[in-house]
Amino acid sequence: MRALVLGGNRYIGLHLVRELARRGFDVTVMNSHEVPLPDGVRRLHGDRQQPGVLTEVLGPHRDEFDIVYDNTSYWPKDIEPLASLFRGRIEQYVFTSSVAAYRRSFLQPIAETFRSHDPTDAAPVKSYGVGKVQSERYLAEQHERHGLPWTALRVTHSIGPMSPLPTREPIFFARLEAGRPILIPGDGFSFVHLIHVADVATLMASIAGNPRAVGQMYNVAGREITSVLGSMRMMAAAAGVEPDIVHVPTDIARKLRAPLIHWGEALNGGAIYSIDKALRDLDWEPRWGLEAAYRDSYRWWSSQGRDRYQYDFSLDDEVLAQLNG
Repeated sequence: MRALVLGGNRYIGLHLVRELARRGFDVTVMNSHEVPLPDGVRRLHGDRQQPGVLTEVLGPHRDEFDIVYDNTSYWPKDIEPLASLFRGRIEQYVFTSSVAAYRRSFLQPIAETFRSHDPTDAAPVKSYGVGKVQSERYLAEQHERHGLPWTALRVTHSIGPMSPLPTREPIFFARLEAGRPILIPGDGFSFVHLIHVADVATLMASIAGNPRAVGQMYNVAGREITSVLGSMRMMAAAAGVEPDIVHVPTDIARKLRAPLIHWGEALNGGAIYSIDKALRDLDWEPRWGLEAAYRDSYRWWSSQGRDRYQYDFSLDDEVLAQLNG
């Protein structure tokens, strides 16, 4: 099967490219930054954020793909050129969405039928999720009007090698190795639903050639759930150290200039996402437990990733000074 991956130079996209190549797909990536790719993978250079680039770069190749994986769209305007290019030409269009699309719910686990954000909601704090909702609705409209065979994947927080952001595992591994305190808002008992990035990639690959997935939306999450505190302790265990946990009163944590933890759940409470639909429709199941996932992430960070990031501990120091003052 011939696959186009938008992105493919880091994290989910790169894991996906490797998984597709492993399965024998004919893979093309389009992105703006070069990275080592598996043998046989073709790369097209282009920055999709520049006006007209998608059409210019992909137009000559519009009949060369069976499935398109779009990992780097955030608003309908990002998708419109692709929909125009590939209507009637591809078998599947897979859009990487996010569980940020959901509204908060008193009921758990959250299924794909639960309420999403109002697409007209202009609150800045919701803009990422609202953009994903608008994109999903645009794709559904394109499916209804023009038959565009879309699938949307609402992915939860991912962990594992090649994190794009230092504020995920990398900065915690750096703190742990340096013997720095690990600051957690409140008691740290808020839970988080995570997934290893490789499990995201295998689910995405499993959609190819599966007609049941067309016109559907799937939650993408792991089988296990932990708390914020549990995540910190698992990262410490992976690094082979005993963590120095400092619990920061919630009222203080809420007033800081930046979050102590990159997961909003640390202050707002957690959510659990049902993956029953994905398990039923797709030839997929999560392979990674959380302890093994954090060990895998640490192995990569300690061998290849440590020096790829810049770490800012100034907020830690400000909070510690406030607590000790």
